[in-house]
Amino acid sequence: MSPILKLKYFFEKHGFHVSSRLADKLGMRASNVRIFFIYISFVTVGLGFGVYLTLAFWIRLKDLIRGKRTSVFDL
Repeated sequence: MSPILKLKYFFEKHGFHVSSRLADKLGMRASNVRIFFIYISFVTVGLGFGVYLTLAFWIRLKDLIRGKRTSVFDL
């Protein structure tokens, strides 16, 4: 067996064990816990992207409101 497959099986075995133990503690199914982690990962990525777009829009709006001066004599 190749080392990559061994590594994959190791992470699958121990990673799924964490979600199944958490599901046992909470009294729910392990598949629901896994789906929750997948949804939460998409939300956190989307939240960061949304903050980035908001800041970019804010900076662009600030630049449009404040006129840029081309030289010192435009005061």
